Amino acid sequence: MSVRGADSLGGRAAVVGIGATEFSKDSGRSELKLAVEAVHAALDDAGLAPSDVDGLVTFTMDTSPEISVAQATGMGELSFFSRVHYGGGAACATVQQAALAVATGVAEVVVCYRAFNERSGRRFGSGVQQREPSAEGAALGWALPFGLLTPASWVAMAAQRYLHTYGLTPEVFGHVAVTDRRYAATNPAAYFHGKPITLADHAASRWIVEPLRLLDCCQETDGGQAIVVTTAERARDLRQRPAVIGAAAQGAGRRQEAMTSFYRDGMTGLPEMGVVARQLWRSSGLGPAEIDVAILYDHFTPFVLMQLEEFGFCGPGEGADFVAADAVPLNTHGGQLGEAYLHGMNGIAEGVRQIRGTSVNQIPGAAHVLVTAGTGVPTSGLVLGREG
Repeated sequence: MSVRGADSLGGRAAVVGIGATEFSKDSGRSELKLAVEAVHAALDDAGLAPSDVDGLVTFTMDTSPEISVAQATGMGELSFFSRVHYGGGAACATVQQAALAVATGVAEVVVCYRAFNERSGRRFGSGVQQREPSAEGAALGWALPFGLLTPASWVAMAAQRYLHTYGLTPEVFGHVAVTDRRYAATNPAAYFHGKPITLADHAASRWIVEPLRLLDCCQETDGGQAIVVTTAERARDLRQRPAVIGAAAQGAGRRQEAMTSFYRDGMTGLPEMGVVARQLWRSSGLGPAEIDVAILYDHFTPFVLMQLEEFGFCGPGEGADFVAADAVPLNTHGGQLGEAYLHGMNGIAEGVRQIRGTSVNQIPGAAHVLVTAGTGVPTSGLVLGREG
């Protein structure tokens, strides 16, 4: 996909199945088992069998390789298998790769998946531990000796600069947390079901690393999520209303690093998401005014505000007021702050539910949904829509 012109992928593939395990803090089973459960659930949702699948896509930082999942789920021959880098930034890119595969005939039915014991096992929030030497590690080496050891500390640098530049206080981040938890409170699948919060709760939560408080940081979750993608033609004959992939994009900005891009000309935006935004609007023919629901990656609240600004929903420094005004429905599943942290894959599933009309927090008439992947890293995004 060129960053200079529209592509021709839109409308040629669709999401036809979604499936997940329960979201917990201690799954009691292996990550492979979680992956298998999620894949089977997604295929059942689509009305397909493992034998129908000929492609698999997942992330790096995953302990369940595509071939192991194929064996454990009872799949047959595969003609396509792929992994996308950069943690949560990979989420929407897995669907993009699946769409590219089915649109070009490389595969016909591709399953994207993510499964991990992120709370009871590896905890991404624990920061850098026992990392092997690498080129990426050399970049991190400029920050680690000064105590920037965790994702929260890396994001806090950009968040502090954002507040300083626009004359804001940390309380503005609370609008994102309150919105997410409001939707999570009415979502039975959410870990924080029945537990809304107020701006006062946000302001009273303990500091993690200034200006981020506990309620600015996403939770850690055990669970699995899978997404089934096939051609637009085959999608019409399956069980569920298809969520057509209107546009899909990946993006990396200039002077890009993974979470520590502190040497750019400015630190108050997300240039990689700007690359994604321009591609999605150009290829879909849509703009912010046509988006009915926005599912924005929310591992940390400040980056939700910056995403809204990069996509043109509001001007620089205006993200908090935009969220406070409920100008567009945001993270109607509760997001990673309220539902579960699965590196954004559960957000894609919510986008599909909104297009189907089956979300527990359904937005009437939702026809175009924007979904984004991890921020602060090379990233990706989708526009999902209804057929026709």
